[in-house]
Amino acid sequence: MAEKETNVLNETEIANKVEPTLASNIVRLPMMAVRGKVIFPNVYTTIDIGRIKSLNAVNTALKGDKLLLCLTQKDSAVESPELSDLYEIGTVVKVGTIGKVSTDNFRVTIEGLYRVKVLCEYKEHDYFYVDAEKLESETGNAVETEAYLRVVKDSFKENFASYFKSNRDTFASIYNMLDADNFINAATFNLKFKEAEKQEILEITNVLTRLEKFAVMLSVENEIAKTQKIITEKVKESVETNQKEFYLREQLKAIHEELGDDEEKEHELLLRQIKEKGLDAESEEKVLKELNRMSRMNTASPDYTVIRSYLDWIIDLPFNKESVDTELLSECTRMLEEDHFGLEKVKQRIVEYLAVLKLTKSLRGPILCLVGPPGVGKTSIAKSVARALNRKLVRMSLGGVKDEAEIRGHRKTYIGAMPGRIIYGMKESGTINPVFLLDEIDKLSSDLRGDPASALLEVLDPEQNPTFRDRYLEIPYDLSKVMFITTANSTDTIPAPLLDRMEVIEIAGYTLEEKIQIAKRYLVPKQAKLNGLTSKNVAFTDGGIRAVIEGYTAEAGVRKLEQKIAEVCRKIATVYADNKNYPKQTVTKTHVTEFLGALKYLGDEIDFKDEIGSATGLAYTTLGGAALTIEVATMKGKGNLSLTGKLGEVMQESAKAAITYIRSHAEELGVNAEIFEKTDIHVHVPEGAVPKDGPSAGITLATAIYSALTGKKVKRNIAMTGEITLRGTVLAIGGVKEKALAAYRLGIKTIIIPKKNEKDLEELPAEIRGKIKFIGVSNVKKVFDTVLN
Repeated sequence: MAEKETNVLNETEIANKVEPTLASNIVRLPMMAVRGKVIFPNVYTTIDIGRIKSLNAVNTALKGDKLLLCLTQKDSAVESPELSDLYEIGTVVKVGTIGKVSTDNFRVTIEGLYRVKVLCEYKEHDYFYVDAEKLESETGNAVETEAYLRVVKDSFKENFASYFKSNRDTFASIYNMLDADNFINAATFNLKFKEAEKQEILEITNVLTRLEKFAVMLSVENEIAKTQKIITEKVKESVETNQKEFYLREQLKAIHEELGDDEEKEHELLLRQIKEKGLDAESEEKVLKELNRMSRMNTASPDYTVIRSYLDWIIDLPFNKESVDTELLSECTRMLEEDHFGLEKVKQRIVEYLAVLKLTKSLRGPILCLVGPPGVGKTSIAKSVARALNRKLVRMSLGGVKDEAEIRGHRKTYIGAMPGRIIYGMKESGTINPVFLLDEIDKLSSDLRGDPASALLEVLDPEQNPTFRDRYLEIPYDLSKVMFITTANSTDTIPAPLLDRMEVIEIAGYTLEEKIQIAKRYLVPKQAKLNGLTSKNVAFTDGGIRAVIEGYTAEAGVRKLEQKIAEVCRKIATVYADNKNYPKQTVTKTHVTEFLGALKYLGDEIDFKDEIGSATGLAYTTLGGAALTIEVATMKGKGNLSLTGKLGEVMQESAKAAITYIRSHAEELGVNAEIFEKTDIHVHVPEGAVPKDGPSAGITLATAIYSALTGKKVKRNIAMTGEITLRGTVLAIGGVKEKALAAYRLGIKTIIIPKKNEKDLEELPAEIRGKIKFIGVSNVKKVFDTVLN
């Protein structure tokens, strides 16, 4: 009572405030307001007090006859009640002991004596005291009262004994009371009636009426208890045993809410963030439903974590945020030219897209498929496109992906479920219009977990991707503004339905001059910087670069070339690390071997000496164009055909078709028909460990076989490619540019191609068209006339 002692009355003040002269049925007593409890006569209980007026009233009683009037507040929330805030009928109690329970709170023991009705009040600044009239009980018919009492007691015993499981003595004491008034007072005080109902019982003076009212309240409470029991039993039957933990958590959640935890604030924050996403009505309804489910769960529940993770994904995903595209077409073109040499088709397509977007203000993103050998810049051009368009770049490697859930995600009911990599990439980009690179789309595979190529159909279909549905999100997501760029080394392994949805742009290998320019503009400065060098430390001459290309690489792209340039830069960096003043190193043709060692490729690998039964063909692989030598040997036998060199099924069929053509036209071609029955033919393609397949070696096989059977030599400085039919017709093939580049690298000056492929020569660099002679043929006879001596 340290800081409030000035408001507590002393003995002199208390004596001066009590008036002694009153009527016999009128009492003047200090009054105390009671919260949350109705005091009855003949009841012993305790009250916790902390208000100064209540403490002064108790002290006044203790200094006098220890009598105090307790009036119940109508509203427990009122902190400083007036007389109008209290019921007018209360109970006079005798104050027993008083003890301190905390700094400002005391516990008082009281005994209820009799009921009174307040007549008037005397309000002091320290406490209230009142004049009150004693209320006497009105007894009715003794027999009827006894009958009511027995009925009420039986009901009380039958239905409410469970209330007093922890205190059997209290129950027995109440049940054994003989006086009806005392029984009602004690029973009402101990049962869980509402305060207003208890006050109503207190205010009734007629004993019989009190019994009737108590019986009705007892009956209602009994029905509530029965209904509650039925509900409890039903719940127990319908839920599993582990739901007990759930109920406990719900109770814990309620306690947290009462204590003022931040869960409500978190719910409001999530609600506001979801509203700000601008979802369509269906999606927003779905997400808000999940939010409401989460708000009813305890934070320790596993489902709470699952739903919270789901909501975090929704909030983090971009639904309306876009990056602003580059407005000037010239600026876009400039940035593309800065990063890459060549690749004109890709650059032109990006500029076209930007031009149409600028005119229409709305355009679905294109879906491009860049096809070409390794190292030609398919992946790096995607980075340049993103920079040129001022968009974010997302890269997803599809090599070895077997599970379609990688694309569509898992349902969130699974443990550890997550969205697919498409949605993950969109979250990573933070915008709805990034450049999305799907690398190595031709390396997709499938197993029992599904076919990811089929899952990509929805992603790469312009008619479906505006409403792409990831299994985890369960709401449509718009991918129509994304620019998808896929890369592949070959279209052969891409499923036809998937390939049909993409705009294929073929990127062929580079010529020697193009590689030199790429090395000078991009590779040398890049590797010098990565290795801590500058233009003051290292330089490459055109002859030095040419020597690296011809002596240490054999590729369509420039990946191996960059590795060799990096190797040279590392060796030079090693020198400068020890001596900062070392003179500038210029890598010329004569210096290359000092840095890279002995040459790995000695120039022309093809022996250009004319031979019988040996012809030079051109092939197109995933690594670009390549030249291959086909050898044929004949020997005495029974007409058997042997094919070696790890030839594929199609290539074996081409060899058989070539023999059938020669055999069916033997007389016309000057071949002795009997030779086929007495001679075995062995066809071999060197580098036997490397798989080879395809129909484009048909005329080469026919030429080598015809040469071996007739003894005519084949001009080895002429390469050829084309498919052959049983009638000798030469059909069109693919990869003309790649094959021409391979022939150019090997120094071949003449190439025979199908007549129908002459249109493809326009796409060749002028450098190649000027140095290689192309001969178009429609029948294999012309091939024989051209290459055989």
